[in-house]
Amino acid sequence: MKIFKKFLKVFFAILFLCVALLYVFDSEYIFKGVRVVYLTGHNTAYLDDYTHFDNRTIEKGTAKIPWALHKEYNTSKSTDRLNEINEELGTVAYMIIKNDSIWYENYADGFGTESKTNSFSMAKSMVTAMLGKAIMDGYIKSLDQPLGDFFPEFSEGLAAKTTVGDLSSMSSGLNWEESYKSPFSITAKAYYDTNIREVLLGLEVVEEPGKEFKYLSGNTQLLGMVIEKATGKSLSEYLSESFWKPMGMEQEAIWQLDSEDSGMEKAYCCVASNARDFARFGVLFKNNGVFAGQQILPAAFTKLATKKRFEKDDMYGYGFWLSDHLDKEIFAMRGILGQYVICVPEDDVIIVRLGHHRGQFVPGESFTEDFFVFIEEAYKMLENAS
Repeated sequence: MKIFKKFLKVFFAILFLCVALLYVFDSEYIFKGVRVVYLTGHNTAYLDDYTHFDNRTIEKGTAKIPWALHKEYNTSKSTDRLNEINEELGTVAYMIIKNDSIWYENYADGFGTESKTNSFSMAKSMVTAMLGKAIMDGYIKSLDQPLGDFFPEFSEGLAAKTTVGDLSSMSSGLNWEESYKSPFSITAKAYYDTNIREVLLGLEVVEEPGKEFKYLSGNTQLLGMVIEKATGKSLSEYLSESFWKPMGMEQEAIWQLDSEDSGMEKAYCCVASNARDFARFGVLFKNNGVFAGQQILPAAFTKLATKKRFEKDDMYGYGFWLSDHLDKEIFAMRGILGQYVICVPEDDVIIVRLGHHRGQFVPGESFTEDFFVFIEEAYKMLENAS
């Protein structure tokens, strides 16, 4: 009994010390991470984790623009290979859009056309769209406007060279660690901390900006802060008035915040919406900024965003991933669990996939194996139908 009591005293002493150290080193956000992830039976972020965070509504307008259904809508069956990978990776939504009409769609695991699911990093493409709109609206001068114009903290040394375009194209040189495994990484801190603005303004530019691609979620978060400051509006409000309403979204969406009331949207991720509404951004950029006959974004901006910025880094443009799979010019929105809006302008095809998991990265490629399968099987279905 004495040994057991002694064990309990040592255990609670160690526990108290660990808790105290987390507060001392400004890492108390880990408690929230444990509660949201591990205590809900997960080991990483998941599709509906937004229910455990504060959120801000992205309002839809009164005038919906319904999707056109292709004359061959859902007349084709999915391939065996597609069925296998959807089952293996937990796909909850899969769509093929042809000529701006829904040609095929299928849902699983209780999800449907109105089901919200976390966009994860597909939101980065939306924030780049918001950057283009802010330039169009005159809030931001151009892609070349210095970051220091908005935040004096970035007005000296290498930081003074950093532009808003560098943030969008992942070439800022920030000292951000893109780590999804360590609970002590700045990526984890940004996801669970209650003051993301403070976290970002503590960063430094340590590499020459505007020279090469380096994927850092902090870039998009800082870009979101620029847009917020330039427009004087929350990101949710600006996304609503610039895209959700004029593009006739069928459902309102929500954007995950770091905290309630005056909280900041997690710009690098976490817009909760549905497959059909996510797909509209693919249509917008495929059609050179035009949606339902309205010029929402400048054509020049959409073309620039979906082309590589750096010759040796041909996998990324401004907010969009790029691929030449099947010898086609492809651009895509992408999220960490295999969320995709894949656009093939030359064939007027868009492929949307949302799900619980993604596959392993293909050696020498910047995509996981499932990305290529979703494209290949969509084309097989289209070919079989013809």
